[in-house]
Amino acid sequence: MSTPLPTTLRILPSIHEVPASLWNGLVDEAALPFLEWAFLAALEDSGSAVPERGWHPRHLTLWRGSRLVAAAPAYLKDDSQGEFIFDAPWATAAERAGLRYYPKLVFTVPFTPATGRRVLVAPGEDRAAREAELYAGALEFARAEHLSGIHVLFPTEEELPALEAQGFALRLGVQYQWRNAGYQSMEDFLARFHSKRRNQLRREMRAPAEQGLTLRTLRGEALQSVDVDTLYRLYVSTVDKYPWGARFLTRDFFARMLSNFRHRCELVEVRREGALVAGAFNFRAPQVLYGRYWGCFEEHPFLHFNVCLYHPVTEAIGQGLTRFEPGAGGEHKLTRGFEPRLTYSAHLLLHPGLERAVRGFLEHERAAVRGGLPQWRAETGFKGEA
Repeated sequence: MSTPLPTTLRILPSIHEVPASLWNGLVDEAALPFLEWAFLAALEDSGSAVPERGWHPRHLTLWRGSRLVAAAPAYLKDDSQGEFIFDAPWATAAERAGLRYYPKLVFTVPFTPATGRRVLVAPGEDRAAREAELYAGALEFARAEHLSGIHVLFPTEEELPALEAQGFALRLGVQYQWRNAGYQSMEDFLARFHSKRRNQLRREMRAPAEQGLTLRTLRGEALQSVDVDTLYRLYVSTVDKYPWGARFLTRDFFARMLSNFRHRCELVEVRREGALVAGAFNFRAPQVLYGRYWGCFEEHPFLHFNVCLYHPVTEAIGQGLTRFEPGAGGEHKLTRGFEPRLTYSAHLLLHPGLERAVRGFLEHERAAVRGGLPQWRAETGFKGEA
């Protein structure tokens, strides 16, 4: 048996340095949909994740000759915007100590707080070995560039042992997600609640019809009829509403989603007398729905809950999906049957003092997060959870 050729690390300034067919040849179901080449390319080509906005692509790739055997989307970051793993206090502490925190190297999908595989490995390859090689290459690069550290955001639980073996410290987060417990209908789901909570949810679900609103989901080719300007207006109607809101995504990103990524997109649209008044632009993997961008032009009681929670859950049950992740934040999701689930990130700081301080903080934070899980679960209103 011949000895395999050694691998070579290449760090690339654009996803276009890798042919789409080679990159997508590494993508498995745990990486869908956000690690597909077209999604990452849209972020770059639309001017959303670009150096001018603090995102410098440095995608790590491992090659054996001309064969791509592993890859990971990664970026040098000038700040912590758009990551949803909040390390700004670490940056402040570093600066007070006279240390430079930025730029840093981040393994992530920009603006996308969704768990998914962060290192892609070709079928037939030794996953653990390729992950170790790629992280070792990242560490060498970070040291050579005098970066403060390396951060891996929203990896899968399966990837955590490899990260810990490389010396990363784990951070826990919590998101509220819906899991399909074999429901055949929305009534099966509602039956899990105590009667008082169940009646509350039914009242909220009746609200759109009483308000003269109709909801439906557009998928695939049906999205050809969607006007990109209207879709972008929905997006900015939410982010412009809050002082901390930021237009991370450009209009061109949504145009590229509608033209090149329709097979992974869904639009929940709300109309009143034929006019569009609200909507949510979501993404879909074979078994998982991801809630992403909500907006409205009219305010109606319980409209957000119906567009972003109840209607997608009803659709997920009808299509036999296993999970619906409506995005980060929102404790109101707990009382509507979305259960707390751990999310993860991993951090390796290169300054010994900063590394010790962050590890100490994370140890206490992990204990607090795990300690809070029983109380969060009790707030779902499911029978037997209180």
